[in-house]
Amino acid sequence: MTGAVGGSDAGGPQGLDGAPRPARAGAPEAEFHVLLKSFEGLPATSGAGKDPVDAAMIRHWCEAMGDTHPAYAGPRAVAPPAMLQAWTMGGLSGHTARTGPYEELLALLDSAGCTSVVATDCQQEYLRPLRPGDRIDFESVIEAVSPRKATALGSGHFVTTRTEVRVEGELAGTHRFRILKYEPAPRPAEPSKPAAARRPRPVVNRDNAGFWEGVAAHRLLIQRCTGCQELRFPWLPGCNACGDLGWEPVEAVGSGTVFSYVVMHHPPFPAFDPPYTVGLVELVEGVRMISNIIGVAHEEVHVGMPVRLEFLRVDEELELPVFRALSPAAAGPADANGS
Repeated sequence: MTGAVGGSDAGGPQGLDGAPRPARAGAPEAEFHVLLKSFEGLPATSGAGKDPVDAAMIRHWCEAMGDTHPAYAGPRAVAPPAMLQAWTMGGLSGHTARTGPYEELLALLDSAGCTSVVATDCQQEYLRPLRPGDRIDFESVIEAVSPRKATALGSGHFVTTRTEVRVEGELAGTHRFRILKYEPAPRPAEPSKPAAARRPRPVVNRDNAGFWEGVAAHRLLIQRCTGCQELRFPWLPGCNACGDLGWEPVEAVGSGTVFSYVVMHHPPFPAFDPPYTVGLVELVEGVRMISNIIGVAHEEVHVGMPVRLEFLRVDEELELPVFRALSPAAAGPADANGS
């Protein structure tokens, strides 16, 4: 172990930051949580963006997301607010910005058996637009460490960090990020006849319930803004082009082309049989959606391939829209040319 559990003549363990620690790993659960909470408020990371805010990255983001808002292009462009974290990320080479207290906290959780990690959620606040040429720096603190919680993955502790992103000292936004450091639950014994794995259930809420009602009726519904007439997908409560809250459903004809795709080999997931193709399909209406590409070997999928909508029943409760690959001859003029 590190200094996290080392003794001291001053009356208790001390951490790497020199602050006293009230307990150690392996102590009773309540006492161990007191130890974990002593990290709250301590720094987690700090550093500077590896590159300035960049017009090319903004363009790539907008093309991938299908976001055509005029504020993100031209000489007075700003970066989409949701790109806030992108400017702080270290890429494949990573950052060396973790502090001693944060490394110590993670080591303590590892020593308590919480060796696995999964990201759970994030919240962002945008206070100042970022523009090409801005150079950002960031600082994170350990905001909260939860008591041990039981989850479907296993029991563990939720760790929340809060990052402040600044430009020349001015606060541009905050990013609150929560992970679960957990001890994997024991794998159940193999049943004599394992039940068939089920696809994950889609999250249905008041903003997208109409889309899933359409799927149940074998209709692919997209939204049209009643203010500017912009078509959009996925479903949103307001228009991302003009901000109008009014909209009406429009049924897509179901034809499109593969705009981009990935072939999933690993990791394996129950109910999926790798390799399989996940495509970003551009519908003839101009919007894009993500779904499986079926009807063709994964190595034959290519950008521009014409596809046609089908509805696939995956179990007794769930039906999903998918896209079947078509040959150019089978696609016809409308599918092949997108007209």
